[in-house]
Amino acid sequence: MPFEIIRDDITKVDVDAIVNAANSSLLGGGGVDGAIHKAAGYKLLEECRGLGGCKVGEAKITKGYDLPSRYVIHTVGPVWQGGGLHEDEFLYDCYKNSLALALNYSLESLAFPLISSGAFGYPKARALKIAISAISDFLLENDMKIILVVYDKAAFTISEKLFSSIEEYIDDRYIEDRPYESRDINREAGVFYLNKVYEETVKKSYQQSVEKEYKRNLAGVVNQLDDTFSQRLLGLIDEKKLTDAMTYKRANIDRKLFSKIRNDIYYRPSKPTAIAFAIALELNLDETKDLLLRAGYALSHSNKFDLIIEYFIQNKNYDIFEINEALFAFDQNLLGG
Repeated sequence: MPFEIIRDDITKVDVDAIVNAANSSLLGGGGVDGAIHKAAGYKLLEECRGLGGCKVGEAKITKGYDLPSRYVIHTVGPVWQGGGLHEDEFLYDCYKNSLALALNYSLESLAFPLISSGAFGYPKARALKIAISAISDFLLENDMKIILVVYDKAAFTISEKLFSSIEEYIDDRYIEDRPYESRDINREAGVFYLNKVYEETVKKSYQQSVEKEYKRNLAGVVNQLDDTFSQRLLGLIDEKKLTDAMTYKRANIDRKLFSKIRNDIYYRPSKPTAIAFAIALELNLDETKDLLLRAGYALSHSNKFDLIIEYFIQNKNYDIFEINEALFAFDQNLLGG
């Protein structure tokens, strides 16, 4: 998918470039900065010495040396001072300028840490919101695989209000799967006593009638199949007056995957991909269920992933990046493909 959130060590992510949340000297420091310099080796520090530092919000690029990535893009995030000194604008620029540099170097994949959210003291939820905003703005106009890397669960939080609201929605509707428990009908109520011979006779007669009806209607049923998932999807795109590019970008879907779906009317997407298109098209709950059925899926109240999706659709929130934030916070698969 074009944008995803993962929990990992950024120095081990295999992409064209990783972004270093550096200090203004570019000569190494603690946290992500120190880890990247250590993993890249001394040659990274030597190259950084010749860059003349970096201003807050700007970005510079070096080789990756001993890292899996070919390049390191260094950007200097703002120190949080209460929000009155244009910190949000500077932080947005960190992502914007890093992405512009990656585009200039024709990179196809890029991994970010959550800039300024460590020693620089930026509130994590606010830092995340700005990161998502800058990255989603970029992806509306450009194609690139972008990963937001968080080191552990504590480093990633959605707003407490949103988390609590989703949690309450799940608690109110979640149904645990339970094995079927048969009842001894005769013991519970003698009036329900069943004559076994009669039951088998009725069952056999019913099965014979069903088989006859099935054979009679089979040809007609085959000729009246509903549109496939791909056919319905393309029809909805036309109905919503969207372009293909608008649709797959809103759905966080790779252009190549969308091309496969467009060119194969029998293509069966994964469930997260199918739901991503429903979100991109801003379908209501019934429309979403209809589209999913055409791919062989359904929404269930015994599945937390499904309930989170239902929560956002019921609240008419179709921001796929915010939905993915919530899914990540609840340890669920993300939308897209």
